[in-house]
Amino acid sequence: MRFMGDQSISSLLLGTGVQLLCMSFISIACALLGFLSPANRGGLLTATLLLFVLMGVPAGYGASRTFKSLRGVEWRALTLLTATAYPAAIFVVFTLLNLALWSHGSTGAVPAGTFVALLAMWFCVSLPLVFVGAFLGFKRPLPAPPTRTNEIPRQIPPQGWFLGRAVTMAVGGVLPFGAAA
Repeated sequence: MRFMGDQSISSLLLGTGVQLLCMSFISIACALLGFLSPANRGGLLTATLLLFVLMGVPAGYGASRTFKSLRGVEWRALTLLTATAYPAAIFVVFTLLNLALWSHGSTGAVPAGTFVALLAMWFCVSLPLVFVGAFLGFKRPLPAPPTRTNEIPRQIPPQGWFLGRAVTMAVGGVLPFGAAA
């Protein structure tokens, strides 16, 4: 198996994707089964947030298995990044939007106690669950690859001008409008 440029970024994104996918599927399944009523305002958001926190185990497991298969070395840093990168980005955006609401004196602003509860859920529940999932993922042995990979990468020939990014974006943007006419 050949090495990629940066194993931690792809593993981090895959682990977060697994977390979001599991959260989405379980939320939709609960809503379809009638557990989340539209009459209960905020029930779906609360359930989704709780499920995101609890899906730290699949996130850590998916990220660690990918990282291990790509022969990554710094597993602690990967696990910490998986547990904090996406939630930190969302938390920063949420905080900035909430500060804008506070500055305008809106009643829709989230109280400070809720912020403390969100941080407690993040650091006291989600972070340890990601580490549990990563531990389980790293302990499990990798399956043998189905085919042998050549250690010497193939040469990629230079692309023509018509396969450049600008031309591809222009054709991709014009195509739907040209088909409708």
